[in-house]
Amino acid sequence: MADNPAMHLNISPPLSASKPLRIGVATDRTGGFENWQLRVLDRIVGDGRFRLEALMLCPPHATERKASSLLGLASRLERATLGRLPAFVPQHFDLDAQRFEFIGDGTGRGSVGRLTAILKDVDLVLCLGAQGLPDEALRLLPFGEWHLSFSALSSGDIDWSGYSSIIGKQASTGLRLLVRRGNPVETLSIASSAFNTKFSAVRNGDFVKERAVTLVMRELGRIADTGNLGDAVAGDEPAPSETAPSDMDLLRYGYSLSSALLGRAGKALMSKMGGGSAVWTLYTGRGTIDDFDPSQAVEIVPEDDEIRADPFILEHEGKCYLFYEAYAQGQHKAHIAVSRFVGDKLERLGVALECDHHLSYPFVFRHDGDLFMMPETNQARRLEVWRCVEFPLKWELYSTALVGLSSADSSLTFYQGKWWLFTNLSDFHAYEDHCSELHVFEVDGPKLSRVVPHKRNPVVIDSTIARNAGRMFERNGRLYRPSQRNEHGIYGYGLNIMEIEQLDLDTYRERCIRTITPDFKPGLMGCHHFDAGGGRYVIDARLTL
Repeated sequence: MADNPAMHLNISPPLSASKPLRIGVATDRTGGFENWQLRVLDRIVGDGRFRLEALMLCPPHATERKASSLLGLASRLERATLGRLPAFVPQHFDLDAQRFEFIGDGTGRGSVGRLTAILKDVDLVLCLGAQGLPDEALRLLPFGEWHLSFSALSSGDIDWSGYSSIIGKQASTGLRLLVRRGNPVETLSIASSAFNTKFSAVRNGDFVKERAVTLVMRELGRIADTGNLGDAVAGDEPAPSETAPSDMDLLRYGYSLSSALLGRAGKALMSKMGGGSAVWTLYTGRGTIDDFDPSQAVEIVPEDDEIRADPFILEHEGKCYLFYEAYAQGQHKAHIAVSRFVGDKLERLGVALECDHHLSYPFVFRHDGDLFMMPETNQARRLEVWRCVEFPLKWELYSTALVGLSSADSSLTFYQGKWWLFTNLSDFHAYEDHCSELHVFEVDGPKLSRVVPHKRNPVVIDSTIARNAGRMFERNGRLYRPSQRNEHGIYGYGLNIMEIEQLDLDTYRERCIRTITPDFKPGLMGCHHFDAGGGRYVIDARLTL
């Protein structure tokens, strides 16, 4: 599967009018590049904001981080069975046409002079392997030497970057983009992210590397546009070093992997037999986004033929309605249904919208006297807005946007005189994922005829906070965004309330002010959506089965 060219065409910010950022790349190989490394090189060459000035060959040095024979065997076996990836084919980067400058340790006779000559035309060096430049060379680089926190977690062709978070039962797997710079040399963090830990170490490592491409390119774009590292280097400590897992660690990991595979096989069998669908339930109570208490909520129990998720409240002619994703046990393609609140119970009214593809997240809103719905339609590879022509069961397609892109859980908000679109796009090669990236666009309203990307898209790269979890609310001059907390290997594990502190086309800043985990009622394993209206709120929760 190749990267989607439309993804880069439609969401890349405008090119900088200044001279391109001059990038050197340090690598430990002249061939056999991993997908993520080729994707970075391809994007650097294909983007007019950057110029690839030099490819420097830095052979791996002696290290204590050695892989045991058991780790080598386990890694190769898992790669062959669970980690086969489609090869990435570059569109702009021609490996055969490249000249590699051999650097070594940069200290031998002639090496210092040659390295100085190379770096005089370079603004920063991006390390794609474990070995970087000698400390003495860093003073020549205005923006230092960049490397990713997983780069050193390998030995030869054995990579153990995906193991530690699984063995340590960590809620998420971290990623940091680090910079070495200055005299004396200091290591600081440019950006950091966290991602939902996968059951397989090979898949876990590959997933993080795929997300790292987006993180690196966003930060390179920021430097190209602004000409400075900014505040991003302050505050974080360097990532701790990680040794290869011991044989005992691998035995524990093998047990964990076997259990996970058995569980997945059981779910697949249940699905073939007409079961196995995730079961969500709804809870409702009195409150707003800044004061609701889920422990006091009343459950709206799912029915045999209608499991409900992604609920949105709508007040209409004095009554309170609920639009939601609906499906029956064993079904995997959902539709949008609508019910009316009668007290804390629901009176079912019917199917509001059904298509050939899966529908969910029915964000309903009003504008200029019309009622609109923006459901998730990512399988159609476009964003759709529907207008109500006969309430509540008849809708017509009104507008589309982001054609060719994979978007999910999109919401519009009108804030400080402007319309903003918040959506979760997936920039991927092998691992399509809508939980890790938040993209923001300034738009002209539900018509979506004008869509201007935020200069720092994706403004959030982190599966513990990025994915939208309901409409945004402005209260007392403060703008709130519900977001999903995807961790512990569970989709929709928790719910965050984010406060947006700055929103314009140049800057986005938010902070988490509250997190709701699935312990407010017994028998829950997740909660991932919030909406409020008419004095009541509603959340969904995933049942433990």
